[in-house]
Parts: sequence; structure tokens; C-alpha cells
Amino acid sequence: MTDQVITEINNRVLTITFNRPDKKNALTHAMYAKAGDAIRDAAEDDGVRAILITGAGDAFTSGNDLADFRDTPPIGTDTPVRRFLDALVSAEKPIVAAVNGLAVGVGLTMLLHADIVYASETALLSAPFVDLALVPEAASSLLLPARVGHARAAEIFMLGKRVPADEALTMGLVSAVYPADALMPAAMKAAAMLAAKAPKALKLTKMLMRGDKDVVKTRMHEEGKYFGEQLVSSEVAEAITAFMQKRAPKFE
Repeated sequence: MTDQVITEINNRVLTITFNRPDKKNALTHAMYAKAGDAIRDAAEDDGVRAILITGAGDAFTSGNDLADFRDTPPIGTDTPVRRFLDALVSAEKPIVAAVNGLAVGVGLTMLLHADIVYASETALLSAPFVDLALVPEAASSLLLPARVGHARAAEIFMLGKRVPADEALTMGLVSAVYPADALMPAAMKAAAMLAAKAPKALKLTKMLMRGDKDVVKTRMHEEGKYFGEQLVSSEVAEAITAFMQKRAPKFE
């Protein structure tokens, strides 16, 4: 079976690639576990100075695998999803994201924890949590309004607005936009430049820029409580069934 998350270290850069292109890199519990472990291991590895996250094929990630989450809801404080998100929040080494296409749900919210985000011209960002009868996660209910403003965040979360690359750049969601064939070279160059810089200075700079992690973790855990409750609700059951049946949901 092909590895659905590929990790490799070159020139002190850990590259994590979501590798399920036939499913638009929809994330399963197993994929969250491997990616989270890789980020945590990098924290203790002096041979890693920067982390680069991307996706295979024409998608960054289409978000959670709905069938996997429906069958095994990630309820509790020690799930692969929670461990992955905790690893992102706790990461002290710089993170570069290369958004090569669709970035849905966690595909968008994880970008709020990256330090540099490059996107291809074909990138399309969305966070349709409410459309699936869910609530935002990864502390995005705190971080996205702080990044783009409440009104724009409400369009993304509440209306399910899709944000193309050029608009994401204007909003400040991404650092730069590149043609598809130039995206990875640019992201790899940025990651290599970070890896060559003074590691303690980078760590301290990231710490100062990111602010109080405890505030972020508190919001993330609060979101997780409501997310877990919604996952087993009749609203989510109807939303997922409607999605699978390609029809509009009917909420009573």
C-alpha cells in the first residue's frame, strides 16, 4: 500500500506530503497520526531546522475523510486529530506550507499555524464547517478573524465562501502566489533559507510573533468540545448523508 503521508528530510528540512491524490488528499485518522508524529519528532531532531507541508497531485487537502470520521468520530482529548493540531500549535521550528490546490477545512485552518504560506494560482481555500453542521477547529475561530477580520471570517465559516489564491493573498492568508510549476521550488527555497538561519533566533522570533500559545490551545480545546458534540448529532448525520447523496441537507 502506498504511504498516504510521505516524510523525508533533506538539507535539514522535513517535508511532509499528504499522498492520497485519488481522494484529493482527504485526511484519515492514520494520516493525522503520521503527520503529527513527524512534527513532534522534528522538535527533538537537531537535524531538522524547518518543516515544509504540501500535498500530492492537484490538492493540498480536501479536509477530513467524511466516511472515516463518520465511522470513527474523533471524540476525546487523545485522538490523532487532536495530537496533530497540538503538534502544530506547539511547533517551535518554522513551518512553510505549499498549497498546491484545494485546501478545505483543516486544509485552510492549518495554514493559520504556518509561518510562510505559498499558494499556486489554482489554490482554492474554504472552511465549510457550518455546511457540515460542525464548528471551526484548530483555534481558527480565534485566528482567522484576527487575520482577516470578523466579517470576512464569517463569510468563510458561516457562508462557506471559497477563497481563490489571489483573494487569499489580498486577505493575508497566503504570503505569495506562484504558477503551479514554480510553487514547490519557491517553497523549498524558503524552507532551505530558514534552515540555514540561526535556530535559536528563529525560535525566539516565532515565539514572539505567535504570542501566547496557551490562549490558542484553550480556544482549540473549546472548539474540540463542541466539534465532538456535533459529530454525533443528528445535524451532522443529515449533513454527511446529504453530501454523500449529493443533495441539499434538510435541517429540522
